[in-house]
Amino acid sequence: MLRLHSNTRESWIIEAMADLPAVLLDHAHCEKKAASMALNMIFRYPEHLFLMKPMSALAREELRHFEQVMAVMAERNMPFERQKPSTYAGRLVRIVRKDEPERLLDMMICAALIEARSCERMTLLSKALVDVDEPLARFYKGLLACEARHHQTYLDLLGNLHGADEIKSRLAVIAAHEAEVLKEPDDFARMHS
Repeated sequence: MLRLHSNTRESWIIEAMADLPAVLLDHAHCEKKAASMALNMIFRYPEHLFLMKPMSALAREELRHFEQVMAVMAERNMPFERQKPSTYAGRLVRIVRKDEPERLLDMMICAALIEARSCERMTLLSKALVDVDEPLARFYKGLLACEARHHQTYLDLLGNLHGADEIKSRLAVIAAHEAEVLKEPDDFARMHS
């Protein structure tokens, strides 16, 4: 179950379909950033052994997804290049508290919500692409279970440090914040715009 407090606005899929190359390029960058986030957890929190193996596995899977998106792009003769990123993640993490262990709690909830939003957006893409680009529709449909699992992994790991009530309460606050962030979308097509 994705724990999002809002649904994607209807205009997003129209914008995404109108500039699919930009969304695919952004997707590649997002997978790379997701791998980096998991690795950052390993480096920043070496004292939390419960994070090591799951975050290592998650980073590897995100890098495999990065490679898969790159292959899709190569098949379409699309270059991988720098791209102006969405402001979504930067605005989302503004809610993260500075002191530990609250910082870790908030960062992992933010990561979980990013994965949930990715899952929701990939669902929309997989449905919209069925009659337009069946191979790409299948590709996105094939990623859904992984995105949902990544969302849950971040939340499950928090149980090693925090009680269920604290996690649930903070998740509600950050999910509400994430919904507000999406009310001010970027003016360009991205996976999380």
